[in-house]
Amino acid sequence: MEFVATCLFGLEKLLGEEIDALGLKRLSTIDGRVTFEGKREDLARANVFLRFAERVFIRVGEVNTDADNPFDALFEGVRAMPFDAYIGAEDSFTVNGHSVKSKLTSIPACQRVVQKAIAARLTERWHKSWFDGTRCIYRIEFFILNDVATLMIDTSGAPLHKRGYRPESNAAPLRETLAAALCKIARPREDVLFWDPMCGSGTIPIEAAMIVSNTAPGLRRTFDFDRFPFIPRTDLLSARAEAEEAVRRDCAFESYASDIDPSCVLLTRENIRRAGMGKYIKAFERDALGITTGGRRGTVVCNPPYGERLLTPEECAKLYKRMGEHFAHLDAWQIYILCSDEKFEQYYGRRADKVRKLYNGMIRCNYYQFFKKQDDGKKPKDRRAPRGEGK
Repeated sequence: MEFVATCLFGLEKLLGEEIDALGLKRLSTIDGRVTFEGKREDLARANVFLRFAERVFIRVGEVNTDADNPFDALFEGVRAMPFDAYIGAEDSFTVNGHSVKSKLTSIPACQRVVQKAIAARLTERWHKSWFDGTRCIYRIEFFILNDVATLMIDTSGAPLHKRGYRPESNAAPLRETLAAALCKIARPREDVLFWDPMCGSGTIPIEAAMIVSNTAPGLRRTFDFDRFPFIPRTDLLSARAEAEEAVRRDCAFESYASDIDPSCVLLTRENIRRAGMGKYIKAFERDALGITTGGRRGTVVCNPPYGERLLTPEECAKLYKRMGEHFAHLDAWQIYILCSDEKFEQYYGRRADKVRKLYNGMIRCNYYQFFKKQDDGKKPKDRRAPRGEGK
C-alpha cells in the first residue's frame, strides 16, 4: 500500500527520517508531505509512531488533469480509482481538498466533481445511489499540484499533533508537532538539564520528555482507521503493544518548565500529568530573566512572544534584548529560540550559530540556535549587524 504523511513546512526531513526508522520506504517528498509505502499493518504503526506528521492518508490514486476539459479529466480519472475497495454499501464519505499551480482553481467545483465521480464508482459497484454512512464515514482528500490530482483517504481523524494531553492551552499555543521538532533539533539527553523558561502550556518540555523516554506520540489516542472494516482491530493493538515495549521506563531525563504567569504553570502541571511525564518534568513559577545554571550543564529551548497575540512588537524587542543579556551568563549552555522577528539577532545581541526556517501555523519563523561558547569579545553589548545588513 502507498501512504502519504503530511507535516508543517520545514519538517519534511525530520518526518522522512522517522519514516525510515520505522523500516518503511520513502517514495517522494514535496513541501509539507512525504509519500511512502508499506504493508497494511504499517498504517497503524505510522499513526502511532510518527512524531512530526499531521495526518496519515491512504493514497488511492492520481490523475493528470492537464486536458482541454480538466473537470472531465478529473471526473473520469477519479471514477476509475478503486474507492469501492475501501467504501462499502453501508458507508458514506466527505470530500475536501487543495489546488496549487493548477487550471482547477475552484475548490468547491473540484469537490463536487470528485464527489460525483466517487459516487458513480460506488453506484456501479453496490447498485445504490444513496450512501447514508450507517457503518463508517470516510474523509476523502484531493491534492492538485501542477495539474496532477492525488486522491487520498484520511486515516488519522483528528490531526496527529493532538496527542490528547492538552485539551486546554494558553493564549498562544505551540503545535505539538512543531514543539517536538524544536526538541529533536536541540538534542535533549539524559545528562543535560532541559529548560523551557517560557513554558506556556508546557508543550516543549512534554515533547522533549516523550522523545528521550521514547514514548510514541499516538500511544494513547484514537484514530479514524480503527473504524475501517478493512483494517483489523489487531493492527492498532499490535502497534500499541510495540510502542509500549519501546518506552524507556528507566530514563533519567530531567526537564524544567517555568513561566512568569502562575496560571500557565498550573496548566502545564495538568498537561504533564495527562501526558504521564511527571517523573521527568518539574513545573514552577519564575521569570525567564532570572534562571541560573546551578553549576549544571543545560539546554534552553523556548518560544517567546512574537508581538502578535502576546505583548507589543516594542515590548518584544526589549524582551529579546534582555534575554540576550541574561542568557549570556548561562556559561556554556546551549540556547534554542523560535521567533518570527527577522531582527531578533540584532535585539538579542548575537548571531546564531545556525538558523532554520520553520512555520508556527501560518507564521514564518526562524529557529535560532546558539550552541558554541560565546567569546568574551562578543558579548551582547558589542552588537553586530543582523543577517543581510552591514559588511
